[in-house]
Amino acid sequence: MIPTAEGLSHLFDLVDTLPTEQVPLRHAAGRVLAQDVAATRDQPPFAASAMDGYAVVAEDAVTARQLQVIGEAAAGHGFAGEVTAGTAARIFTGAPIPKGATRVIIQEDVRRDGDVITLGEDLDTSHYIRPSGADFKTGDLMSAPRLLTPSDIALLAAMNVPNVTVTRKPIVAIIATGDELVQPGEVPSEDQIIASNSYGLCALFEQNGAEVRLLPIARDNVPALQLAFDLAKGADLIITIGGASVGDHDLVGQVAVDQGMQRAFYKVAMRPGKPLMAGRLGDAVMIGLPGNPVSAMVCGHIFVLPLLRKMLGLGTATAPRMKARLSNSLSANGPREHYMRARIEDGNVTVYDRQDSALLTVLADANCLAVRPPNDGSRLPDDRIEIILLT
Repeated sequence: MIPTAEGLSHLFDLVDTLPTEQVPLRHAAGRVLAQDVAATRDQPPFAASAMDGYAVVAEDAVTARQLQVIGEAAAGHGFAGEVTAGTAARIFTGAPIPKGATRVIIQEDVRRDGDVITLGEDLDTSHYIRPSGADFKTGDLMSAPRLLTPSDIALLAAMNVPNVTVTRKPIVAIIATGDELVQPGEVPSEDQIIASNSYGLCALFEQNGAEVRLLPIARDNVPALQLAFDLAKGADLIITIGGASVGDHDLVGQVAVDQGMQRAFYKVAMRPGKPLMAGRLGDAVMIGLPGNPVSAMVCGHIFVLPLLRKMLGLGTATAPRMKARLSNSLSANGPREHYMRARIEDGNVTVYDRQDSALLTVLADANCLAVRPPNDGSRLPDDRIEIILLT
């Protein structure tokens, strides 16, 4: 067995950042920007009013001063005239500041009678003018790599950028294996269970930038597994679930080697998830995950998500960790790193008593994994412990 960090390092060595493609801005949310983008205009492109009110010459902003209203400026409809001493233009938020005006008096500070306004007492001192380019200027960059959020999309649209260059989505083929499995919605026999791992992993990978091909269940025989690997051709990453251990029916490793897999490692010193296998299979990376549902999902977080991030051009970081205060006591840990289902609330983390790797209800209730180093001693409430947030 190898340590978790060593296993992840081997995986990083197996992949490079994927090629790029150009997509319309409408479809760029959640993608990874692969090329810097420059603004094509200033924002705002002109000095604009920040409030509804009256555009005036700043020197006219005097209590009780009366001014003649000579026009109106609204968003998308500027005032073509010029504001001079003794005059004002009605103006609305977002409208261009008329020529000559250097201040906006908010409408709450004005009394209007026909085309004459009278300025009130205790005038607000702000000028309420957004300068041209106050948000960004032509040529300002959004730098890559960057996982594009909805706020980024709004910014790119304001920069007048209709298309962006992003990293191609990793194509992940998921192969669930086992005679005991049937698909959700089917009627299992007395000795069968519902395939759950593949659906959970599919959701996890799609949520983190992958395009997933969920392949048919492969039965525990060589022809079925060979067919599954044939169906997975063209994927960047092949994930098998189950069949990677050493039992008489665990054939995935044998068939993968027969198909040409160059194994990078087998077995990791972690709980849950020890029987993990990885290597290259043609143009793809293959990872053989354990069959227990919690083991498969934990390995998805610890190994597959960081690998997807590298393929997307986001670097080689491990799953982010943070410290939290322990709420309950924990007995000493054994020789393997342990990823324990837990729940953090208000900065305090409670580690669940039941850690059986078959219990999906506990995983569904958890929002983090508490990480116990190998041979970690017993822990008491208020001890600080590392956690990984679950997405």
